[in-house]
Amino acid sequence: MSTPKDLRYSEEHEWVKVEGEKVRVGITHFAQSELGDIVFVELPEVGDEISADEPFGSVESVKTVSELYAPISGIVVEVNEDLNDSPEFVNESPYEKAWMIVVEPADAGEVDNLMTAEQYEEMTKED
Repeated sequence: MSTPKDLRYSEEHEWVKVEGEKVRVGITHFAQSELGDIVFVELPEVGDEISADEPFGSVESVKTVSELYAPISGIVVEVNEDLNDSPEFVNESPYEKAWMIVVEPADAGEVDNLMTAEQYEEMTKED
């Protein structure tokens, strides 16, 4: 299972990629593999405010519905509309095609509180 080294990770299995003043968010390979085949993704609207550790959407798989938890606080500035028609991208390409939202952080320092790839790999090894 690959864990890209240039990303940061939350305990709820979201990944964060810093892109200048903004951050891109998705769920990890580990999370999608635990969920099974994704059939529906519910995401917030552009302009919505999200808060760290609070739900911002959900993913529905053939097995269950799971909430998505915001790894940081901020304003949603972009939503991956491709997931409406192609939720399977979450299974096929969790780090490229299946990013979920882009956020303008309220506090860019929150990213530093997230896990490194090594820390995330250690955490998921225990699960």
